[in-house]
Amino acid sequence: MLRRFLHTDAFRPPQFAAAALLMIYLLQCVWLVRVQTLHASGPDSDHALRIYQGLEQWNSGAIAGTPESLRSEAATGLPSAGRAGHLRVRDGYDQDRSPLYYLVAAAPLLVRPGSWMPESLQPLLAASPSLFFGVMLGGSLWYVARRLYGNAGGYIALALYCFSPAMIVNVADAQSLGEMGAVWGAFGTVFTAIAVAHTLYAPREVVLWNWRRILLLGLSLALAAGNQFSLAALAVVILPLMSWVAPVRPRAVLAIWTTAVAVAMVLLFAAYFFEPALFRQGMLHARWIDFEPAAFGISVSYRNAVQTIFVKGSPPLMLALPVALIAYLGWKRTRYFGNTAPLLIAALMLTLALGAPSFPGLGFHLTTLMFLFVFVAGVFADLLETPQRPLVTAALCGLLSGSAIWNLSQLARLM
Repeated sequence: MLRRFLHTDAFRPPQFAAAALLMIYLLQCVWLVRVQTLHASGPDSDHALRIYQGLEQWNSGAIAGTPESLRSEAATGLPSAGRAGHLRVRDGYDQDRSPLYYLVAAAPLLVRPGSWMPESLQPLLAASPSLFFGVMLGGSLWYVARRLYGNAGGYIALALYCFSPAMIVNVADAQSLGEMGAVWGAFGTVFTAIAVAHTLYAPREVVLWNWRRILLLGLSLALAAGNQFSLAALAVVILPLMSWVAPVRPRAVLAIWTTAVAVAMVLLFAAYFFEPALFRQGMLHARWIDFEPAAFGISVSYRNAVQTIFVKGSPPLMLALPVALIAYLGWKRTRYFGNTAPLLIAALMLTLALGAPSFPGLGFHLTTLMFLFVFVAGVFADLLETPQRPLVTAALCGLLSGSAIWNLSQLARLM
């Protein structure tokens, strides 16, 4: 696999163009980290608490997000994120996130940067897990959209992502809750499940032949659920999705799904450092379903969703999404699996976001945004194959370039 990746044929103009867009995205994130470092008056309590608890666990201390860890937090002198409403605790257990969330945040600081790295670069090292997740999520989006819709679809999806204020802020902003790992895991869970289901049309041994994909599916699911317990709902969602893709082999689908869920559970158990009692209690105290039906009757929930997805998330979607929906509903050619699946997942994530107004974070909203990028890219890629291609191209170029210029100008004004 590595030999194939390093082969010169793997690096062609589409790959270089995608890499250039991702580099621009990364530079925007690094710029925002730098600006916040210059303007910060002190350490952010949420981020500092994540790192402290993670480091404590890495150094054989208390397991993060458990009663012993949350009690020891008082000794650090750091303000409690729980008092700010960003940590929901029941009986001393973090209800929303596993220790994996804390371990990942603290991992870069295990190298003790104070002994060899200039102080000005240490905030960048602390943000490196989110930067990594952000770049990998963008690369995954481009890969999936390109495989589904061709180069045009890949470019549209990646351009929407790279100049999305939400995708930059949630990677670089010290005030965010570090949710990009959960979003990458959720995105990977859905599309890895689809990919592994497609392989079932070949008459081969199910588990042994697919072991790499099964491990990747389990890792994606563990990353999603480990960073946000309620995203474990995707484990239920992908089973009918895989059956939809490969209805001819239901037993094979069930075998792969069961194995991947088992892999995810083992990885979550490992995040508790294989402490069975703490793992059991952590699973019992987790909020697997965060759903309040009354929220659907409150206008604030809908205003918040619009603000988060369109204004703070991706302003171009305010124009692109209605056009894509009209085309999807009115043009039969666009209503195929590649467009329908991301639209359905986006609708599900949006429903969960609306039904969880008290969730301390944007995991559902950001995941919704990712699948909307895929859906919009797919429909517009179809529109580019019509006689109206020049008009669609001009509209897309104007919309995406205007969004990029506006986004860059807003970053420049922060200094």
